[in-house]
Amino acid sequence: MQHENTKDLFAFVAVATERSFTKAAAKLGVSQSALSQTIRQLEERLGIRLLMRTTRSVAPTEAGERLLHSVGPRLEEIEAELEALSALRGKPAGTVRITVGDHAARTVLWPKLAGFLPDHPDIKVEVALDYGLADIVEQRYDAGVRLGEQVAKDMIAVRIGPDIRFVVVGAASYLAQHPYPKTPQELVGHRCINLRLPTHGGLYAWEFEKDGQELRVRVDGQLVFNSIFDVLEAALAGFGLAHVPHDLAQPQLASGRLQQVLDDWCPPWSGYHLYYPSRRQSSPAFALLVDALRYRN
Repeated sequence: MQHENTKDLFAFVAVATERSFTKAAAKLGVSQSALSQTIRQLEERLGIRLLMRTTRSVAPTEAGERLLHSVGPRLEEIEAELEALSALRGKPAGTVRITVGDHAARTVLWPKLAGFLPDHPDIKVEVALDYGLADIVEQRYDAGVRLGEQVAKDMIAVRIGPDIRFVVVGAASYLAQHPYPKTPQELVGHRCINLRLPTHGGLYAWEFEKDGQELRVRVDGQLVFNSIFDVLEAALAGFGLAHVPHDLAQPQLASGRLQQVLDDWCPPWSGYHLYYPSRRQSSPAFALLVDALRYRN
């Protein structure tokens, strides 16, 4: 392969992953026209079309998909190794990309980052808020944050937060007009506020457990959000029941603005975990960040 292809392959992987010249150009720090020219030159040298372009979208061709899946992981390893070289100069550096939901970002990730980053000015962290269970390898994240039960078995998982309980709550005004549900099945007769999980293309099914019995209930209502904080606000406004982290609802439960139902069906779960591929070459910057995020009792 010609030497110039290496740089151009990084550009191709960025466009193919982002599915956008605009987003890829911003990520690489180049102009959109320069990036387009780079891809065009790569296609000319290889003699094959790698990307299908329309006025609204960009998608890999069959050859592009093959190249992305074969070369992308190798380029990721090269980037990690280059970052690891920073250890030779005695100051860890590089960018760590993390995908995380908004509740975990605000309550667990950010408080620890705020204490970590000032001591490591050469380490950059990109946080992408996303409730979808993203494929961190395909989307080229260094790590993700999810509840322990949601982490795939082939990933390394590091606990970064305490156990967490999701509880069902509703405004006093709503519950004054509707009977308290005694079992999760009775939620189908209530207005409920849904959370959408983009990866699955559907709505989150509320999960319950009691005496070894596990239930997943799909609820209905007028409102759907992709932020748990908006779900809570809608519950406070009396639009129905919500399934939210207990720590998020606690201030409103204490004040009486919210009331809790189905408490005996809401056991604790195994908290938030940072997860990443086992094959990832750990750069000094990434290793330092993982250690800083690690949960310690």
